[in-house]
Amino acid sequence: MGKNLSIILNDNDILSDLFGVHDENIRLLEELLGVKLYTKGNEIILETDDETIVDNFKSMLGQLESHIKLGQLPDPDLLRAVHRSINNGETDKTEILKKIHISIPQSKKKIFPRSYNQALYLNAMKNKEMVFCIGPAGTGKTFLSVVQALAEVLGHKKRKLIVTRPVVQAGENLGYLPGDLEQKIHPYLRPIYDAFEALIPAALIKKCEENGIIEIAPLAYMRGRTLSDCFVILDEAQNTTKKQMMMFLTRIDAGSKAIITGDITQIDLPRRKDSGLIHVMSILKAIEEIQFIYFNKEDVVRSRLVKKIVHAYENVQEDS
Repeated sequence: MGKNLSIILNDNDILSDLFGVHDENIRLLEELLGVKLYTKGNEIILETDDETIVDNFKSMLGQLESHIKLGQLPDPDLLRAVHRSINNGETDKTEILKKIHISIPQSKKKIFPRSYNQALYLNAMKNKEMVFCIGPAGTGKTFLSVVQALAEVLGHKKRKLIVTRPVVQAGENLGYLPGDLEQKIHPYLRPIYDAFEALIPAALIKKCEENGIIEIAPLAYMRGRTLSDCFVILDEAQNTTKKQMMMFLTRIDAGSKAIITGDITQIDLPRRKDSGLIHVMSILKAIEEIQFIYFNKEDVVRSRLVKKIVHAYENVQEDS
């Protein structure tokens, strides 16, 4: 029968933050470590005599304690990211998770990346004039772009935030939908408002829209415009045609930053090869001012179920 090994923490608050409300993180830690664990006062006891497991857990604790001190409470995605990086000997990937976060003016929220690729994405948005983020649903592509945009616009680094998306969804046509133009396009832009409402008060969103600081509009409204000193987000870019993508990219003028997000597995155009997002992936990759960030199933933060669904679809595509 093997012996138990234990780790003693000096700070009981760290232990409480580590295990979460009602110790909800314990089960996941047991799954990641492959051992049972429990606490006794400020002591964490692992039912194992494998010192390698204990050493890895000590490394995890050190990393997670740093996150807690920065104000980021461990959630399942952070636990998995830290465990994966330590197991793979990639401690640099845990360092960037600690170094990068965003504070939004006029909001108490501080947003941290929840995966290594999310951290690369946030870093790219801070340092590049144009960023393409491509990946499956639930990876935070749109949400993080809105976070960075609000930080820059409300922090007076950019004059205005413009969010746009092509109105092409699942074969529907605006002309056949009920209501006036605003009522017709609202369902297509609802995900953008969801991101805003998760970050800043509704009254502030309304005020910014009334003052022209935030503009949310269909892609067709971008034609003929010159966008200077703006933070511009093109969402659902996989549904742009090649001509629409070129039209959008050539609207960007001096002092502006453009973030283009999309999922090339969810193209609603009649022909996949017509997607402007797929087209630019090959023709713009060598331009220094542009960075491409690619997410995969490991970056899905929406739920574990969504991650499993994305993985299942990837397997089907690989087999076909």
